[in-house]
Amino acid sequence: MASINILKFGVSSPSDTSPLEGLKAAGYKSDNILAVIGKSEGNGCVNDFSRTLSSHVWGSQIPESAVTVFSGGTEGVLSPHITFVVRDRSSTGLRAAVGRTRILQPHEIGTSAQALEVCSSIRSMLNESGILREQVRLILIKCPLLTSEKVEMIKATGRTPVTTDTYDSMAKSRYSSALGIGIALDEVEECHLDEALRSQSAWSTKASCSSGAELEDCHILIIASDSFTGNLRAISGHMDDAIDARAITRLLEQVNREGGQVLQVFAKAEADPTGSIRGKRHTMNTDSDIHSTRHARAAVGGLLAGLTGETQLYISGGAEGQGPPGGGPICVAYRAGA
Repeated sequence: MASINILKFGVSSPSDTSPLEGLKAAGYKSDNILAVIGKSEGNGCVNDFSRTLSSHVWGSQIPESAVTVFSGGTEGVLSPHITFVVRDRSSTGLRAAVGRTRILQPHEIGTSAQALEVCSSIRSMLNESGILREQVRLILIKCPLLTSEKVEMIKATGRTPVTTDTYDSMAKSRYSSALGIGIALDEVEECHLDEALRSQSAWSTKASCSSGAELEDCHILIIASDSFTGNLRAISGHMDDAIDARAITRLLEQVNREGGQVLQVFAKAEADPTGSIRGKRHTMNTDSDIHSTRHARAAVGGLLAGLTGETQLYISGGAEGQGPPGGGPICVAYRAGA
């Protein structure tokens, strides 16, 4: 288990690695990096090459054991940026563990096999790091999706893909990863996994999952908080819907009570699958021009930016199994006052 700090820097493009200069100025080396978490300005969909570019350029700049999590889509007021999770020699109060699943075969993506691999990896990470389940505030995962080529590969072996729609595969992969997190944290019963996959009804309060074509395994980051040491904290909750400002202000009120400064906000955004928010119809799921995940990121990003006064926020679209349907999890990392 590593004591960590969290720092973020704006970028001028998906290939911009200048944040390393800011990291050095803050007293850290690239060897200290556990994870690079980024928001890039692509469309966040299957063909978002900004994620692939960012992952490629950063992969050569960080330790082999570090993970990258790049989420495409900075719609609305969201600003492209990089968040570093770095080892710190002092006891900061924040802890982290990083790891990866094995490479997933195409036919496993979006299935119980993926969920169980994620669960097994997280359990091993918790055991090896000494992080307790009750200390976990966020588990961030980047997971693979199905491309057209992978769909054909599955068919060639006589298997049936979980879906032939590559965009839909993003959602199924996110949901399987979220179920793996839920099982590992005892929020979802493993014996009910198959039913949960059929019903799409189970969810975790600590899961944040993003899918992309730039990797074949799942990159996993666990962030935990220990309020008895240091002055860095993380608190988490969930939004019941995309306009649940009260859920956000409750967390920010706690930060304010401690005289704190927000380091980063991690949140998921989702267009309510029922087609309505608080009884009023929305059109995010029926817009043929703009995918629903892009609408949701812009809406929740604007809400969070207005409440925090910050636009460099990690808002990821598609919250299947991550918070209640139509809502999503929130985690606020902050520095408490002296």
